[in-house]
Amino acid sequence: MELPETTVDDLTRRLRKVAGQVRGIEQMLADKRDCRDIVTQLSAANKALEQVGFVLVSAGLRWCLEHPEESAAAGYELGDVQRMFLKLA
Repeated sequence: MELPETTVDDLTRRLRKVAGQVRGIEQMLADKRDCRDIVTQLSAANKALEQVGFVLVSAGLRWCLEHPEESAAAGYELGDVQRMFLKLA
């Protein structure tokens, strides 16, 4: 599967943001912050990570639809991409 460079850049930016959120959560734990605040940040990081997955699968689905023969030859048939989506749902 070939992803556009803009998609790779977007995914990388999103993952770096999630990594920053996780570091922030670690610091909150070290600072003994209120667990409600920590859970709120965990939820936000989890949602952001899910969005990375959805953007990735969406780009893969688009590629499969635009390049059906190449995607099948590469082992990315439409059904495979649908199963990836369902793993995230």
